[in-house]
Amino acid sequence: MIRIGVDFGGSKIEAAALDGTGKVLSRLRKPTPHDYQAAIGTVRALVAETEAAAGPCERVGFAIPGSVSPRTGLIRNANSTFLNGRPFAEDLERALGRPVRLANDANCLAVSEAADGAGSGFGVVFAMILGTGVGGGIAVGGRPVGGANGVTGEVGHMPLPWPGPEETPGPDCWCGLNGCMELYVSGPAFERDHHALGGPPLKADKVVQAARAGGAAAGEALARYVDRLARGLAVIVDVLDPDVIVLGGGMSNVDELYERLPAAIEPRIFSDLFETPIRKAMHGDSSGVRGAAWLWPLEGTS
Repeated sequence: MIRIGVDFGGSKIEAAALDGTGKVLSRLRKPTPHDYQAAIGTVRALVAETEAAAGPCERVGFAIPGSVSPRTGLIRNANSTFLNGRPFAEDLERALGRPVRLANDANCLAVSEAADGAGSGFGVVFAMILGTGVGGGIAVGGRPVGGANGVTGEVGHMPLPWPGPEETPGPDCWCGLNGCMELYVSGPAFERDHHALGGPPLKADKVVQAARAGGAAAGEALARYVDRLARGLAVIVDVLDPDVIVLGGGMSNVDELYERLPAAIEPRIFSDLFETPIRKAMHGDSSGVRGAAWLWPLEGTS
């Protein structure tokens, strides 16, 4: 009895089979074709190869960018824009010949980490992806929370809270609004801010290394990043007050976040204390595919 999950990312599509304990039996990935029909073909091939290695599975879960509209059943808000407006679930079921479940990739991160990761043992898990884009997801009792409009946890496209004069009105976002959190706390946003402060063009990990070495622009960029992320998380705490906050994506590997965020969040929340643990995702870039697999129970269970 196995679960199969597929993480449909902007640069790669990954499939994995898990046994009843959550152990990965097979894990395969292929580059994401930026063509709708070709992408469905890649999914079909990956699922077939996964089953050949681990055994058959009657249902498949998918971690996807964006979300499914409860009104139309079509994909919306995906930064892999060729998915938007498509009946992706219906087309996947036709291609695979079996039922599928789709959930936002950040919700899958929350489910994965709640099941057997950094959020294990906590009732309410808020997970935030800090990568090329920014997303948020919520798991309660180990299950994803989609919400009435299917956008629960979309912290990446809420405005940066308590903006300063230099942050107002904020840059334009691909979503059609401006000043979104994604424009301040994604990996590329961190790189842009470092360059704007007078630093050379560097990838995010190199900026962090420069900050640790005493680079002035890098140090200021990192301090600004922590402050901006703390402002966003403070709003989440005031609204949801989760039992644990789990960070995923490339920027989650910055150890300074876990050292500095609690003190930066506490003055912003409507409370006399802040004791919520902030943890790095235990399963790293496997959390999406694992969470997708956890969307279904084991075969033969309800």
